[in-house]
Amino acid sequence: MKKKTRLLLGAHMSIAGGLEKAIERGDSIGCTAIQLFTKSNRQWHAKKITDEECELFKKTWKDAQHIQDIVAHCSYLINIGAMSKEVEKKSVKSLVLELDRCERLGIPYLVLHPGSYTGGEEGLCLEQIAANINITLEEVSGKSEILIETMAGQGKTVGYSFEQIAAIRKMVHNKHRVGVCVDTCHIFAAGYEFSTPSSYKNMWQQFDKVIGMRHLKAIHMNDSEKGLGSRVDRHADIGKGKIGLEPFRLIMNDPALYDIPKILETPKKELADDVRNLKVLEELMTKRTIKELGEVQDGG
Repeated sequence: MKKKTRLLLGAHMSIAGGLEKAIERGDSIGCTAIQLFTKSNRQWHAKKITDEECELFKKTWKDAQHIQDIVAHCSYLINIGAMSKEVEKKSVKSLVLELDRCERLGIPYLVLHPGSYTGGEEGLCLEQIAANINITLEEVSGKSEILIETMAGQGKTVGYSFEQIAAIRKMVHNKHRVGVCVDTCHIFAAGYEFSTPSSYKNMWQQFDKVIGMRHLKAIHMNDSEKGLGSRVDRHADIGKGKIGLEPFRLIMNDPALYDIPKILETPKKELADDVRNLKVLEELMTKRTIKELGEVQDGG
């Protein structure tokens, strides 16, 4: 019987050997949520997913012992805010393809790096991103949502402030299909401080006021190699970077976030690296949190 829990925690898994392999890998180390690419991250195009591949993916997910939620991540090649019309066209086409793949596989969320505006203006970039999200959602009907990821603000990348993400959502027509994925490394590098109970509470209050907590659909759990406000995107193992353990302790013991998928994107050479980082996060949970989660599990 699949484990019943509201604590959704896991890591990004490789699809080498088949899409269903990501589920098997995550399940083998006890993940209750995983993230994956639905195609090669290094290519614009991909072969169409066959009906057999879809059925195998869904069956593997259904049969998994632990995994409750699956989140997909867009290829890093995609930049729907690009000033280059060629790159923009390729990016929109690829985003449509990836959202369609999520629909076919039954994956509810597709995380998107909003884009960058090299050679253009930030405001125009935000407008272009929203327009291209509108095009994508018109092309691909269904339930799968695009999650705009919070960014570190490196270079000309947008999405490093809650206000920018809110501005994009405001211009999107089908707002119910556009949520947010908060990346802990990125928001820290962008200047959001959340290392104490007070600053942690203030950060989420700001998020709620500007974007709305109901739109938070996933969290990337990453420490940061660089300091607060550095605007540099460099992930580190949990507790080994400039963020430290305390903010992750606050996240892991926040009842409002139990059922939000929390996904590791920490440095990784093998599954053992994920196991190590997941253990660090799990050991941050208090007895009270464990008890609450146990009661949820027992009660179904």
